[in-house]
Amino acid sequence: MDTEIIRSKQDSIARCIARIETKRNLPYEALLEDYDAQDVVTLNLERAVQLACDIAAMILAETNEPVSDTMRATFATLQRIQVLSKTTTEHMMKAVGFRNIAVHAYQEIDWAIVYNIVHERLNDFRDFIREVDQYLQ
Repeated sequence: MDTEIIRSKQDSIARCIARIETKRNLPYEALLEDYDAQDVVTLNLERAVQLACDIAAMILAETNEPVSDTMRATFATLQRIQVLSKTTTEHMMKAVGFRNIAVHAYQEIDWAIVYNIVHERLNDFRDFIREVDQYLQ
C-alpha cells in the first residue's frame, strides 16, 4: 500500500477542513446570503468526502474484500475489517449522503444542515484520519 499517497490525501482533507473553518464565524443568516462562503464550505466538504473515499478505496484494494459498489458501502467494509469504528463509519456514511446532494443536486441544499456540519461535524474527518493512521501503523 502506498502510504505516502494516503498521507498526502489526509493532508488534503486537513486543508479542506481548515478552509471550511475560515467560514465558521459567519452567523447562519450571513451564510445564507454569502455565496462565496457557501462555495468554500460546500466545495471543501465535497473534496474532503471524496478524498476520504479515495483513501478507503486504496485500503480496500490491498485486501481480499470485494470492491464496494457505493461510497457508503466502502466505509461499511472498512468498519467490518476493523479499520474504522462504528461511529466514524456512520458519520462518514452521512457525509457521503451530503456530498451526493451537493454534487448531484438531488435536492436543494439545506443550509441549516451545512451550518451544523461546519460547527458540529468537522471532527468526523479528523477521526477518520486518526483511525486510518492507527490502521496503517
